[in-house]
Amino acid sequence: MSKVKKTENFHYEMLYIIPNKFTEDEAKAINEKIEKQIAAVGGEVTYTEDWGKKKLAYMIGNYNHGYYKLAEFDLAGVKLAELDNFLRLSNDVLRHQIIRIVKRSAEQIAADKKKSDELAAIRKRLKEGGAEKSEKPEKAEEKTAGLVAGEKPQPAEERKSFKKKTELKDLDAKLDDILDTKDLI
Repeated sequence: MSKVKKTENFHYEMLYIIPNKFTEDEAKAINEKIEKQIAAVGGEVTYTEDWGKKKLAYMIGNYNHGYYKLAEFDLAGVKLAELDNFLRLSNDVLRHQIIRIVKRSAEQIAADKKKSDELAAIRKRLKEGGAEKSEKPEKAEEKTAGLVAGEKPQPAEERKSFKKKTELKDLDAKLDDILDTKDLI
């Protein structure tokens, strides 16, 4: 068994956050600096995406916002530690994450982006109340008429198929019959 590491190139995806103390132009310059560093360690950037300025989930080093950048690149596995070390020591990057992924074609990337956009649109509609908010108020009231608190409205076909609600007296009578039975024990 050889003690020499493989020099095979793998495909990686890196997501990194540039703090908002920089302007968008300065963030672009930092992005180019990172791409040059990838090239300097022997890698080749195949895809980049700018996600823009977003609010961080929690404060990192007195920063609430940051510029999110995504990059896919090919790099030899032995050189990955060198790139990771550069990013950790850089004051221009708040956080970064590098993962190894399967290389995707331009069509696959476009299809994945389309799916994520559709999911985002669905989430947005659900968050805003979906189709119910766009309906007229009378129709929304009709759907919720006669519902118990916390019960979700159901389509008219399903509402018709339910039996009449059992009265409390009937339930008490059934319970008494069960308790009077000698076969319980």
